[in-house]
Amino acid sequence: MDADFQVFSSLRYDPSLRHVPNSSFAHAGWNHVNASPLYMLDFHRDRMLRAATHWGWDAAIAALSGESGLKNLEGFILQNLGQDNQEIPLRVKVTISKGGEMGVGTSPVPETALSNLYPQRLPNPGLSSDGSEDWSHFPLKSPEYEILVADLKTTPSEYTHFKTTKREMYDQARQRARINLPDKKEVLIINEEDGSVMEGSTTTPYVWRNERWVTPSVNPEYRPKSDSGGQDGTSRRWALERGIAVESVISVGSLVDGEECWLSNGVRGFFFGRIKLA
Repeated sequence: MDADFQVFSSLRYDPSLRHVPNSSFAHAGWNHVNASPLYMLDFHRDRMLRAATHWGWDAAIAALSGESGLKNLEGFILQNLGQDNQEIPLRVKVTISKGGEMGVGTSPVPETALSNLYPQRLPNPGLSSDGSEDWSHFPLKSPEYEILVADLKTTPSEYTHFKTTKREMYDQARQRARINLPDKKEVLIINEEDGSVMEGSTTTPYVWRNERWVTPSVNPEYRPKSDSGGQDGTSRRWALERGIAVESVISVGSLVDGEECWLSNGVRGFFFGRIKLA
């Protein structure tokens, strides 16, 4: 079995998350029960464990399984961050190998409102914060991202379904779209088999169809040709479980220049963009 790669997940470290248990964000899930600075850690553990299970990595499975696995993962990350000295939000990349060895890397990320991390719902297209509705639990629409479409299609595989260090297809899509790390841009990955949207290069996309927000369909287990071919992201799972969005096929031909599109990931939460086709 080829194991020249690692499974990983990128998550947000944010001291403000320690206050979520005492906040009005009762729908937050794991972070409302646990005063932890790690965003949706339980879902990040779950996605890594599913990948390790798929490849039969026994040592990694043992390290991540059960309540003890979740606690060990949290302790490992915080110990490596030196959490007593961390006062700013960070992107945390946590990896695990076939042998069960874990690693952590970090980089700073911007402050983000709790309403963008735990929205009660995404606002309908065209809705503005003009005072006509309570926006306290809506995600803010600023900053706005430019969302491009990859000019080359991608072949779905185990490495697009699970998040691993084999990321050439995503890196190439970003390079061809001329996206650098700090840019407020994203590029949608397109399935070469059916021309549907798989995901974003680092995000899950949500577009408005039939009076609801929809996101590409993904099965929890890897089953070739049975879904969009993208990843079952953590923030995506969170949104689906709360009815914020539903799964659907999103044909690239259905995208409209200028239409609203929300994005989400385990570092930034939920953030706003518009499709740019021209």
